[in-house]
Amino acid sequence: MNRIARRALHTCQVPKDLAAITYRDTNGENPDAVGVDSQLVEDIWASAERLYRTGVHPGLQLSVRHRGEQILHRAIGHASGNGPHDPAGAVKVPMTTDTPICYFSASKAVTALLMHMLSEQGLVNLMDPVSYYCPEFAANGKRTITVHQILSHRGGIPAIPRETPIDALWDRDEIWRILCDAKPVEVDGSKVAYHAITGGFVLQRVLEKVTGDTIENFLDRHLRQPMGMRWFTYGISADKVNELATNYATGPTPRFPVSWIVSRALGGDIQTIEQAVNDPRFQEAVIPAGNLCGTAEEMGRFFQMMLNGGVWNGKRICSEMTIRRSIQQFGSLQIDRTMMIPMRFSAGMMLGGNPFGLWGQQSRYAFGHIGLINKLCWADAGRDISVSLLNTGIPIVGHHLPALAKFVYTVCDRFPLIPEDQRPLIAA
Repeated sequence: MNRIARRALHTCQVPKDLAAITYRDTNGENPDAVGVDSQLVEDIWASAERLYRTGVHPGLQLSVRHRGEQILHRAIGHASGNGPHDPAGAVKVPMTTDTPICYFSASKAVTALLMHMLSEQGLVNLMDPVSYYCPEFAANGKRTITVHQILSHRGGIPAIPRETPIDALWDRDEIWRILCDAKPVEVDGSKVAYHAITGGFVLQRVLEKVTGDTIENFLDRHLRQPMGMRWFTYGISADKVNELATNYATGPTPRFPVSWIVSRALGGDIQTIEQAVNDPRFQEAVIPAGNLCGTAEEMGRFFQMMLNGGVWNGKRICSEMTIRRSIQQFGSLQIDRTMMIPMRFSAGMMLGGNPFGLWGQQSRYAFGHIGLINKLCWADAGRDISVSLLNTGIPIVGHHLPALAKFVYTVCDRFPLIPEDQRPLIAA
């Protein structure tokens, strides 16, 4: 891609030889252990490379598991220094499989499971109104909005007011005041409208009220430590923030009506979003719907635990019933009034579908979550796979979309549906 095209499309520099900027965890790839042909692995990686060659993702990580075994674990590009507008002399920091990346909205899947675990522990009834636990939330007609409605994007408060300063996102008390003062667009739960950032703060407040502890400590105690994660925290500590991958606004600048949808869903234009997510205050804050940080392998590990029915390495993390409840479809397929596309949700997960869905063809048993449009983290019980594709570009509509769709198609094609008696129990 020549310099003029790169400037117009806001892309990074992509060398002809990708081997020099590829990092492979050879000890973490064991396809032979589950009878997976090496050519299948290379087909999937070639699809990821095609996505990288579009130039919209300066850095990319990929982890794929099948039957519980990681068969692909690689990274390509740079964690920082190769963005569209980085100076020519910028230091290019290589992306590795250990580089932490912000999951953005894929964080919602983890926060949702924490709430289902609270239910398992008897501390919360998800069908209770939020105001049962936090009475101040009842203001301005929100008395009947339930925890379950918040989880399934039917809570009626999909966005914070437009005039809200960005600083409010990292001020726990201020953002809670704003949400308590908010007037819902509806309260009966009949309409899906994606809650990009608001729902996480509500769930955080409920969790902290009933546990008497912080959500970050609850996550650490019930998921991060038992599963042996290195990162996997809301935000990242000040002494480690320099290790976090930088995110870049890439691709063609969105125009109306796409720009309107982006602003409606994310609360600002793409340049404002880029500035906010690279702000140390955002990176060090606790934003349960949008700033969990970790690696592709760690998110893949999380979804593998879900495929295992709540077990990781022989250790019970939560009950199988908790997993089933977290992935059970709630309501029918309908147009999401925030994103303006048809969606199927459970109480916390984005679901696949037949004959084609978000997670590819014949993906009825798939569940997961997208992060800032391009990060794809999911599991498919019909194929016994968990996939985590992380990247550092924030393109919206652009030339990369065919390659992104082809990646999902390739994964599903190379892993056809397996016989029902061989699927994980949660596929039943």
